[in-house]
Amino acid sequence: MEIIPLPQLRGDKVALRPLCPDDFEALYSVGSDPLIWEQHPNPDRYQRQAFGNYFEGAIRSQGAYLITDAFSEEVLGSSRYYDFNATERTLKIGYTFFARHCWGKGYNRDAKIVMLTHAFQFVDRVAFEVGALNRRSQVAMERLGAVMVGEQEVAYFGEPPRLNVLYEIRREKLPLVNPAKE
Repeated sequence: MEIIPLPQLRGDKVALRPLCPDDFEALYSVGSDPLIWEQHPNPDRYQRQAFGNYFEGAIRSQGAYLITDAFSEEVLGSSRYYDFNATERTLKIGYTFFARHCWGKGYNRDAKIVMLTHAFQFVDRVAFEVGALNRRSQVAMERLGAVMVGEQEVAYFGEPPRLNVLYEIRREKLPLVNPAKE
């Protein structure tokens, strides 16, 4: 599996470090909130077993981050890089979730900007797979400046395929990211 380097990253609001197996309990304490997953294609991910599967996939991906508050170091959520293709110079960012108290406050945007900035050292295009019924995440992608380019079925690690909407951002568009509130 090809991967890009996974350094620690820091934005205005968030700090990202590579996820490790010891992070399970802290991350599950955030991810055990059923409302986080209500629009997700796999809405049972708040349950320990389903979250354990998500976490195992994150660790195996070798591209997952633990996201914390840049100042308090409180665990806020996770995101990851995956499906890196060096030949086509493409990558995906996804599997992202945040604690509800972060919603609408710029944490997701900040994390995505630092991840995109790092990724565009290695790729020209970044894609995002978003659940077809996850309007909250679709709006976040659009506010980030991502463009919807289609739909596809996605089989998440250890889970059945679900319909997703595919968004993308090209490197030359990053400076044009919409500054509207997340």
